[in-house]
Amino acid sequence: MVAGCATPRRDKITVACGASERWCAMMVKRFSDSTGVEADFVRLSSGEALERIKAAKAGQEFDVWHGGEASSYVSAKIQGLLEPYRSRNAGEIRPGWADRENTWSGVYVSVLGFCNNTKELAKRGMRPIGSWEELLDERLRGGVAIAHPATSGTAYAGLWTQMELNGRDHDAALGYMRRLHPNVLRYNTTGGAAALQAAKEEVAVGVGFSHDCVAAQEQGYPNLHVTFPREGTGYELGGVAVLAGAHNPGSARRYVDWALSAASQRLGPLVKFYAPPTNIMVPAHSKAVDPAKVKLVPYDVEVAGRAKQALVGRFSAEIARPPIAS
Repeated sequence: MVAGCATPRRDKITVACGASERWCAMMVKRFSDSTGVEADFVRLSSGEALERIKAAKAGQEFDVWHGGEASSYVSAKIQGLLEPYRSRNAGEIRPGWADRENTWSGVYVSVLGFCNNTKELAKRGMRPIGSWEELLDERLRGGVAIAHPATSGTAYAGLWTQMELNGRDHDAALGYMRRLHPNVLRYNTTGGAAALQAAKEEVAVGVGFSHDCVAAQEQGYPNLHVTFPREGTGYELGGVAVLAGAHNPGSARRYVDWALSAASQRLGPLVKFYAPPTNIMVPAHSKAVDPAKVKLVPYDVEVAGRAKQALVGRFSAEIARPPIAS
């Protein structure tokens, strides 16, 4: 009788989503429309998502993690928080942009740059920033927006960029961030906030992914100009993974299949998300940055992910404590 009265579990998944709110909402809706599987999401930065997933390990609240910096996925993999799954669409993903052990796969690429507000820079007697060294200029005191690497994958990409530019020397990388510190208005919880701060003239320069600055331009902020540091810059792979302990693992795997598909990866520009896709069948949008035309630092996701806890721990202890999420 108990079995007969039990209520069957609905075919539903919950996604921890690490990209913009609009992108996340569109993705779960289009997945549901395509498959009939009900889906909802919680918007979380990479660091926040990792902490929520880790805290809920015994009774996982999410089925899938979608979007957000892949080094956080590596950290989750090390802690046994991801369920290995080789998607039927794995062969369409560019080589090197997925985990060799199939615990996560890249879904987009974001290139780190400077979102310059030309009006605010002119007030300081400056032109758009062209290098990491210029970002240290004392005329930018309190004029730079950036996130904290404990909560933001965007910010960790910036910290790891300094690691690569300094021969992976922790002291030298943190030394640069320490010199930048007086110019930082405050450390945000999410990387996308920097472009909006630059757009609204709260700061002169936002350090973040270039597609966020392009999206802000399209929202009617004409004084924004994207540049990339001449020394070289970092990038991130936005990931997707099935979570260990998912309540609905079958539908979680369907979601990963869908997220890696060409149909899914064509959708970003509909919500002004111009990060280049990882699916080889989908060309980058004309407004997307071409990674081949920007000087990029090397990026080994596995190495960056394994170094993250120690490096971010030192940043938090020596430079700035993590911000409290609002």
